[in-house]
Amino acid sequence: MFLFQKIKQQLKKYFDRIHNEKVKTNLLQSIPFWIASIVTGLFAVLYTKLFAFSEKGTNYIIQHFNWSFFIIAPVCFILSWWLVKRFSSFARGSGIPQVMAAIELASPRNKDKIEKLLSLKIVFIKVISSLVLVLGGGAIGREGPTIHIAASIFHKINSWLPVWWPKIAKKNMILTGAAAGLAAAFNTPLGGIVFAVEELSKTHISFFKSALFTAVIIAGLTAQGLIGPYLYLGYPKVEGTSPYIFILIIAVAVVAALSASIMSKIMLRIFQWKRTFKKSIHHILFLAVCATLMAALAFFVNEKIFGSGKELMTQLLFSNDKSVHWYIPLLRIIGPIFSFTSGAAGGVFAPSLSAGATIGAFISGCFDFSTANSNLLILAGMVAFLTGVTRTPFTSAILVLEMTDRHNVIFQLMLAGMVASTVSLLIDKHSLYDHLKKQYINELEE
Repeated sequence: MFLFQKIKQQLKKYFDRIHNEKVKTNLLQSIPFWIASIVTGLFAVLYTKLFAFSEKGTNYIIQHFNWSFFIIAPVCFILSWWLVKRFSSFARGSGIPQVMAAIELASPRNKDKIEKLLSLKIVFIKVISSLVLVLGGGAIGREGPTIHIAASIFHKINSWLPVWWPKIAKKNMILTGAAAGLAAAFNTPLGGIVFAVEELSKTHISFFKSALFTAVIIAGLTAQGLIGPYLYLGYPKVEGTSPYIFILIIAVAVVAALSASIMSKIMLRIFQWKRTFKKSIHHILFLAVCATLMAALAFFVNEKIFGSGKELMTQLLFSNDKSVHWYIPLLRIIGPIFSFTSGAAGGVFAPSLSAGATIGAFISGCFDFSTANSNLLILAGMVAFLTGVTRTPFTSAILVLEMTDRHNVIFQLMLAGMVASTVSLLIDKHSLYDHLKKQYINELEE
């Protein structure tokens, strides 16, 4: 009996020690995620304010000196490209393909390659280049760059951990950072989580679900603490839609998905053509032509070709006039093509949403629809166009859902996303980001 009690006590001590060590390890592993999430939230807020300030600068110039864009646009396009080329070539574009490449390459033997894709230098060049480009009228967004910035912050904090600290897988840290970045950029926590899940390849979410959820919550709360609780777009009216509207939702999804896929194809062709440029003067001439064409279209046609398109989306969803001229969707596609292929920093998330919104508004304007029906088609166009670019239908639907808090149309938005995902396969089996990810990996291998 005494021997049995002795064994029992020893086993209890053993398991208590194991439990305490496990709790300590879990706590130490959580701290880097918490710190990185807070830093991400702070940086996302700062970047949001700076981006909005640059867009206000663009609007001021449009209202008072719109002719000056024939000078300002080429200068800003060339300067933003030069900053990336001179200081950090992998800071170009939205940053999501770089994050995807880093996740795929995440292993100790690829440490140097990951450092080229994710670094603090990239963070600062990304911000400066994108702000200069948007000041010059670039049709870019800040959401993709925010994801790239967040992934870089998470990766850098992970690399700063001392040798004795419990190890954290690079892939998990980068993925969690990307999700936290999207959540902080759009104030869409579910969108951040779904984005991470849809972009996962071979890693199952159960391996790091606690870290993912915690990081998204902390980054989002940090951003909300400084900006306040907000919706990216607000509360558009969608109550009382017609039962037959789903037919036009499908039509909008088809048109938006085809348009997005064609836009992506054109961008890829331009990137392929630009790789034949041998001298910097070739890039400078290309940028000067693109910027001048955008300035001309803004001056002679409509200035809505400029900017991320957030104001345009807000106008369509909350004004009485839901219709747009036939050329507005074309401008919202041409603008991102010229801007995204510039080689400067800037994303396509918000421009894609605005392009889809104009397609939905144009089709809605062909009919005498109520405000609710028109808004639903606009939201469906946003989901479908973003899906056509990213091939992430659930992320697109959840993002638009959280931006507007319109839970009663979640099934219609998911329908638009699924139709768009299927239609996009007719143009290309892979997304724009997948193609660019492969290009970055090949570039690293050279």
